[in-house]
Amino acid sequence: MIETITELDALRARVRGWKREGLRVGFVPTMGNLHAGHYSLVMLARQYADRVVSSVFVNPTQFGPNEDYTRYPRTVDADVSGLDGAGCDVLWLPTVESMYPFGVELAAKVHVPGVSSVLEGAHRPGHFDGVCTVVSRLFNQVLPDVAAFGKKDYQQLAVIRQMVADLAFPVEILAGSIVRETDGLAMSSRNQYLSAEERPVAAEIRRTLLAMRDGIAAGRPRAEVEAAASRQLDAAGYAVDYTVVRRPDLSEPADGEPGARVALIAARLGRTRLIDNLEF
Repeated sequence: MIETITELDALRARVRGWKREGLRVGFVPTMGNLHAGHYSLVMLARQYADRVVSSVFVNPTQFGPNEDYTRYPRTVDADVSGLDGAGCDVLWLPTVESMYPFGVELAAKVHVPGVSSVLEGAHRPGHFDGVCTVVSRLFNQVLPDVAAFGKKDYQQLAVIRQMVADLAFPVEILAGSIVRETDGLAMSSRNQYLSAEERPVAAEIRRTLLAMRDGIAAGRPRAEVEAAASRQLDAAGYAVDYTVVRRPDLSEPADGEPGARVALIAARLGRTRLIDNLEF
């Protein structure tokens, strides 16, 4: 049975006990309201660790001024059941007061320059500062050997990897594949905000990503592919933030340049902001 821990001293005692036994510790940080994508990360961490900790913490520092922190769904009972079924050993449930003992406004912050300033960083200023601030604190609390993050938040994964390398965290970062619904929509806690009419339209993001891949494969100029993707989503009723093709490090490739690519989309359907990506 999964153990729920709410005090930092108790968490550290549990992890110290595992490490005295020579066990490797895996970690999956979440904001709760969990789904199959989250549980796949627990199972991924289990492949590389003997014990797995998952945290549920709705982090106030990564919400922007127009993003409702209080509206984010809290579903702890369902999360506990799902994590137990996925093989998680400990659920870490910190409070805002324990995470930010001097208060949010006086909290020491972690900023990762460069990769955090484009795309999501440009559209959600300060978001990645909040992510890196809380993840660094969680790493210090859990002291994991490995930590799993999903590829759906592709830029977040890149930012976390840079932070870990720059600050020399002794943590191996694992990347979990995107888990999708049967129509291709990437699983996300935000999907529940879609209306019955919007839900079928949401799958257009996946179709657009595939069209972007095919356009690049056919040798079309990147700017043309990106513009066509934006028009495709506009026609479906989306308000587009970006449709771009980048190198894996999120830098901009030249037309005809060989190598791996990732197409990334962020767009609003009604009140719901959706992100997705496709590596090729």
